[in-house]
Parts: sequence; structure tokens; C-alpha cells
Amino acid sequence: MKLLKVDKNIEDEHICCAISDKKCRDGYHQKKDWLKSEFKNGYTFQKVDVRGKVFIEYVPIEHSWLPLKGKNFMVINCFWVSGQFKGKGNGKALLQQCIKDAKNMDGIVAISSDKKRPFMSDPTFLKYHGFEVVDEAPPFFKLWGLKTNAQASYPRIMDSAKSGRCSDDKGITAYYSSTCPFTDYYTNQLLREYAKNKKTPLTVHHIKSKKEGRKMPIPWIINSVFYKGELVTLEMKAERHLDKIIM
Repeated sequence: MKLLKVDKNIEDEHICCAISDKKCRDGYHQKKDWLKSEFKNGYTFQKVDVRGKVFIEYVPIEHSWLPLKGKNFMVINCFWVSGQFKGKGNGKALLQQCIKDAKNMDGIVAISSDKKRPFMSDPTFLKYHGFEVVDEAPPFFKLWGLKTNAQASYPRIMDSAKSGRCSDDKGITAYYSSTCPFTDYYTNQLLREYAKNKKTPLTVHHIKSKKEGRKMPIPWIINSVFYKGELVTLEMKAERHLDKIIM
């Protein structure tokens, strides 16, 4: 299948996620606006030229919003191949395009986990294609890396993002960014409604800049929900996890 780069053509192209989810329409447009602002920093959105969730996003580490320290590496921000597009070489083709675009860099890194988790790159896929774990952060974050320059040093997760918990220990604390079209609806509507029904304090942080992203207590900026300071989930439907600890 043909790969398509989304940049100046963004008004005419869909960006895969939430393309038919009407309740996330506002988030979808926010994601497009975010992409437009980041293209000037070398942010790349590559997709297979079909109507579906099969794409990869990456950016030079110097412009990544993730709390990582290092230089001259490409950072995979989001990598998703779903449904009928799996098992057909699409993931490999997208990764190869990322490697090609990083040809003048020292390698590629991606934040994932100890196992496959929703909204995170599949660590089994990364390992199969030569990535290795180069750093870790509680409770389950792994920084996966692939060198193209054997003499280079891998980036690391910032120490400030290795606490595994946030500083607010009262009620629910949520962080989200417009890097994903689902986050606005699930945070500002469903999570707020849930906290109201549970009569539980809720603090929401909307990450709007690289500076704010790099101050995160975990190496993740898409969506995260804490309860009394402890990380509960990275998933959008946080109530499924919060119900286990909030009576």
C-alpha cells in the first residue's frame, strides 16, 4: 500500500484517529491544529493511504514534548496499525519510513511499556525490529531504542519523570494534551462527570507546550489519570479503573 505524508495537505486528509467518532469532533480539530503548529519543528505524520487507523508520528528529540534528554535521535510519538491493516507489512513499512527520515541521526527511540497497552506502541513489535530497552521509569514505562550510529549514546528519561506519581495527593488528577483527538472528550466531559457523580475532587492539567510536557512526572503526555498521587491509568475510559479504588 502507498504511504502518504500529511503536512500542507492536512485540510484535505484525515488523520486516522476518531475519523468517524462524532463526539470527538472538537478533539479531532484540536489535533489537526496541534499538528499544524508542530510541522515547523520537523514533526512528521505518515499514514498508509487508506481510510483507517494505520499511521506513525515522529519528531526530532530536540522538539519532542516528552520528558527525554538527549540529542540527534528521532522520537516516535504515536504508532498505530489496527484491525484489517494488521499483518500486512504496514507497520514495517511505516517504521522503515521513520528510519529513512532519521538517516542523518543517531537512531530512534519510543516510549512504550513492559507489555502491549492501549495507546502505546507495541513493545513486541519494537523488539522484533531490533529495538532494545535503554531506560525505565515507574511503574511500567520503558524507553525503547534503535541505534543507527553505534558510537552514539542513547537518550534517557528525565529524572523528574521517574517518580511514577504526581504531586497532587487529593482526589483525581488528570493530564492530557491535544496530541490525541480522544483526550478532550474523555477528560473534559466523561471524567469531569464521573468525578462529580463520585463527589471526588478533580484537577485537570491541559499540556499546551513542550515546556509543560517536559515537566510531566511520567514520560507520557497523551493522557494519564492519577488518584491521590498514584498513577491509575493511561486509558481514556478511566472510570473502569477508578471504580476499583473509589467506593
